[in-house]
Amino acid sequence: MKLCMVGVRGHNNYVLSGLPLTEVSVAGVCTAAAEDDPQLLLSKCRDLGHEPEVWDHPAEMLDAVRPDLLSIAGPFHRHAEICVEAFRRGIHVFCEKPVALTLEGLEEVAEARQAAGVHFAAMMGLRYDPAFHTAWRQVREGAVGEICLLNTQKSYRLGRRAPFYHDRSIYGGTIPWVGSHAFDWIRWYTGKAFRSVYATHSAARNRDHGELEVSAVCHLTLEDEVFASVSIDYLRPAEAPSHGDDRVRIAGTEGVIEVLGGEVILTRAGGDGDERLPVHCDRQIFPDFAAAAAGEVQPLLGPEDAIEMTRACLLARESADGGRIVRFP
Repeated sequence: MKLCMVGVRGHNNYVLSGLPLTEVSVAGVCTAAAEDDPQLLLSKCRDLGHEPEVWDHPAEMLDAVRPDLLSIAGPFHRHAEICVEAFRRGIHVFCEKPVALTLEGLEEVAEARQAAGVHFAAMMGLRYDPAFHTAWRQVREGAVGEICLLNTQKSYRLGRRAPFYHDRSIYGGTIPWVGSHAFDWIRWYTGKAFRSVYATHSAARNRDHGELEVSAVCHLTLEDEVFASVSIDYLRPAEAPSHGDDRVRIAGTEGVIEVLGGEVILTRAGGDGDERLPVHCDRQIFPDFAAAAAGEVQPLLGPEDAIEMTRACLLARESADGGRIVRFP
């Protein structure tokens, strides 16, 4: 299968690290932003044995190359537009999150994808992280019983962010960018639909990063009186041992399971205290996407996951902007 790649602002590493495990060839690359340089992406593709042509405009590239697959990694504010262009041409899309920055754009993506009937996945790579994947398998097997409460954390170093992060109209906001993983975890682990969200966020003390929010908290009510929280920040010290600190705690009727520091800790009702479980995942996100596009596997991520995760993020951002509870449709 032929792949084209658009953008250099997101997680292209998912594609590049997975390519050697596939029979996919990279035929074209495009930044979709005049200020972005394609040379680093082009060099990485060549290092893997691919010789893609460089294009200035995504639509021209898609018409000329006619790829089977398209990966999109920014600019974030053009995700929805480029997804729709690909769907209209019958191309399977692997898109950085969030897949749209507005609810109107998201509906256009959903409608175009439905009409095309192609595979669509967001770059939610933490579903394939060994610890988070192991916890998901345990939850599916009933380790904590019926889920009642779920708490998530996404904490990152701020560092010095590129200029596009300073402008909300281009960046989209920290709840959709950083929080997307947490909203996906909530839906993935619980299997429950979102009912309402109340969120707050702030750009105060963001070290001269314009409109970039550096802290946010979201409280969610799901169906069947299941509750969840999302804590998001760019406040992790530069001296911390890792860039990110991702955590999940799931409390159910039969126990509690936590993902913390790459470990999975299970405490069962009637058990002998904390169990540290071996972690494992034998799948990778891009090979999974390519195989699903070819009809060979049932993927861990599908079109509905991309759409509903993005909808949750955008409604949470709306809640934080308006200081009110927002109901899900």
